Amino acid sequence: MLEKRLGSLPVIADFCRRIDIAGIIDELCPVRDIAFATHGQVIEVLIANRLTNPSAMAGVVDWARAWAVGEVYGIAASALGDDRLGRALGAVAEHTDTIVGTVGAAAIDRFGIDVTRLHWDMTSVSLFGAYDHNDPDHPQPGWGHPKDRRPDLKQIQAGIAVSADGAVPVFHQVYDGGAGEIAQVVDAMHALQDLAATPGFLMVGDSKLISYGNLTAMTDARVRFLAPLAAARVPAGLFAGIDPAATVPVDYIAARDINKPAAKRCAYRVTQDVMHLAGPRKTDRVHQVRRILVHSTANQHAARAARDLKLGKARTDLDTLIRTAGTRYHPDIDAVTAKAAQISKKRRVGAYLHTTVTLDPDTGKPVFTWHFDQNTIDAEAATDGWYALLTNLEAADADAAEVLRRYKAQNTVEQRYSTIKGPLAVAPMFLQTNRRITALITVICLALLIFSLIEREVRLRLAEQDQTDMVGFYAFDNRAVKPTGRLILQALNYLRLIPAHDQQPPKIPHPGWLQNQLLALLNVDPTRPRWL
Repeated sequence: MLEKRLGSLPVIADFCRRIDIAGIIDELCPVRDIAFATHGQVIEVLIANRLTNPSAMAGVVDWARAWAVGEVYGIAASALGDDRLGRALGAVAEHTDTIVGTVGAAAIDRFGIDVTRLHWDMTSVSLFGAYDHNDPDHPQPGWGHPKDRRPDLKQIQAGIAVSADGAVPVFHQVYDGGAGEIAQVVDAMHALQDLAATPGFLMVGDSKLISYGNLTAMTDARVRFLAPLAAARVPAGLFAGIDPAATVPVDYIAARDINKPAAKRCAYRVTQDVMHLAGPRKTDRVHQVRRILVHSTANQHAARAARDLKLGKARTDLDTLIRTAGTRYHPDIDAVTAKAAQISKKRRVGAYLHTTVTLDPDTGKPVFTWHFDQNTIDAEAATDGWYALLTNLEAADADAAEVLRRYKAQNTVEQRYSTIKGPLAVAPMFLQTNRRITALITVICLALLIFSLIEREVRLRLAEQDQTDMVGFYAFDNRAVKPTGRLILQALNYLRLIPAHDQQPPKIPHPGWLQNQLLALLNVDPTRPRWL
């Protein structure tokens, strides 16, 4: 019999089994005994599809025939038509909140994930289709501010929370396309509080986490928080007035700098004060929170380079206007003034730019002159590289440097979103109903959970051997690197299966050294069927 692609199916199936995704779904969404597959089994197959070769619903049958889905999951490819997949998604949509919470809790318990610190963020998923008639009981597609810069498409939004321990997405939620991020924080906080089941867990987020209402809710719930203060809310002159001698260096190396010489690494310095946040009414209590003031040399260099670039482009445009003032392109004062305003807006130099338009008494033509206010430029340069973090962490629990180190893990949420939109192939999607959209995003987030658990498990087993990098995974300079979920699944992708025939057991021909190492680290026997 012909070989089939086995790939990482045994690993994915085993990790799904460890947290019993199919069992959790089947208890909530039972089917008749005559069904060829339960809803839970179908969802686990969809998770496997997302992690191996993401397909449209209509393409899952062909994928299942080419891959060893029948041998690993005990489900015939013919039982995975798009109509059957749609029914499974429809059933799951009615119980997404319960499924997400139960699966997340099972993963935390089974793998011993520390959830005392959770990082929260939201993103958008663009949608093809009008979606004029939606189920009111499920998130509504709508217009918003898409992260993929497709303002021509409606969107749905999703939020995920990842653990500081292994960056595992233990919780997710789907939201209306037009939902504001600030308004979702309190509900997310309560859900994470229930999931963490730890008094005073730390919720880390972006600047949307900080509003008076959110701050009040987190304080009342005794939830600790950490988030950056939006640049627009930084008091004027705060950064310029910082005494460099009052700052202390932070022992922290960004991942991007690990292999750089010390002189080329980003350096961080911190100091702290307090900030008072008043409510909209005079009777509202005033919150006093710690404000950690952070200076980053990388941010400083980036801000300086960006300003030099825009000033350079503005100079070119403004010098050109000097030459064209009074010509047919800009024949009068109004035309020159309008063009100068356009340059100022386009190049974003209005804070520094001073212009003058006069008439030449001899020719009657407009004369344009300009200059940048160097004092304003210098004042802005003094603030380059600074940003502020707000937290209610006690100084005894985390000094200013430790607060920064904890915040720095926030980029793990963005990395998991890049996985969703990259390897898991969440491109603009089209499904018949918003119910199925909600369910499919849940499937994708469950796939991300399995992806992250596999990565964490390999790294933990390597750590037991005092290793972080793994031979077999190399950077461009032939240096061994830390295994990622993507590298692990790619390495396993080459496994093949000769199905059982003529009383001969199934056989996996010639697994490579790296594949055997990964299977051993993951404690997975690829010959064991999922349904046993």
